Amino acid sequence: MIIPIGIEGDYIESKRTRLFFDVKGVHHPNDRKICFIRFYPSTDGDRVKDGTKYKKIYDLKERSSFLKANYPQYLFFSKEWDLELQAVKNEEIKQIYSPRIYFKSLYNRNNLSRVEKASKGLCELFIEEGGIPDDAIGITGSQMVGLNKNESDIDLVIYGTKNSIDFQQSLDKVFKAPNNCRMYNKQEYLKHYNWRAGGSDIPYEKFFYSERRKLHQGKYKGIDFFIRYLKSPEDWKGSYYDYQFQNLGRIYLKAKIKDATDSIFTPCNYKIETLKILSSSINDQKIRIERINEVCSYRGRYCEQAIEDETVIINGKLEKVRFKHQQEYFRIVLENQITDKMIVIP
Repeated sequence: MIIPIGIEGDYIESKRTRLFFDVKGVHHPNDRKICFIRFYPSTDGDRVKDGTKYKKIYDLKERSSFLKANYPQYLFFSKEWDLELQAVKNEEIKQIYSPRIYFKSLYNRNNLSRVEKASKGLCELFIEEGGIPDDAIGITGSQMVGLNKNESDIDLVIYGTKNSIDFQQSLDKVFKAPNNCRMYNKQEYLKHYNWRAGGSDIPYEKFFYSERRKLHQGKYKGIDFFIRYLKSPEDWKGSYYDYQFQNLGRIYLKAKIKDATDSIFTPCNYKIETLKILSSSINDQKIRIERINEVCSYRGRYCEQAIEDETVIINGKLEKVRFKHQQEYFRIVLENQITDKMIVIP
């Protein structure tokens, strides 16, 4: 399987501004890579690379505000996505960092940090006990670009549709084996609630109901880890220019999950049957509920959120989608930590 450079999980370093961005998705315009600012030089930064201090930005709103105020050249309005996006033009890219290349590089180094040793060990564990090919796993995140701290997490990427599905099915066995790899405990789920659902009105019990089932996250030797799955290139449907999205506004509805097969991937995707629209800000009354048949998110917190046949409450952005010249349909996009949600109704 040939994996191109410059896709989800990769990082980009800009030439003159020395900024670091994390790449989003696998479809990009011809002249640039869609990526979100992650680290920037700052005299009061708490991370150091090549003698320069850096700060990290996590919140999506803060990322956009930072670029608008300091580096507006990395913002552009995408008519295909009907959205302002962050991106680095091809000629402004100094280096693209690959999780698979970084993982392999750890074998040629002697003085690994605690998180590097643990990351390498977790990859080896998943290769041995989870059956992942050694060229289908990589390590991303701050350590890949040399900007991690002692308490940094382990962020892994697994490549390939079948590799991902097979490995996900093996994780229950991996967690039950005596190998320093485990799922979170109740106290740790509470910590995740404050981080992932903080500021929203989602009750902890609703958050915990879905979170306790998720297999793509846990602890290894006391360090948090998160797994991101990417489909095989042959399953990347179309190109950036084959899609046309139109933002129609906010919608709040009740739906049934028809297919959650793609819930583990980035972006995660759920096929739904819309049962009832509870409220919306959309003026077009001609939208039939049977054509709202998909929920999508690029945020890992929505992976494994619900399973087939479950009923959910969804609040998000409604988009009209047209792929090439096929019939249009509607999807809900989950992206905002405060306002967006998908809650299972047991």
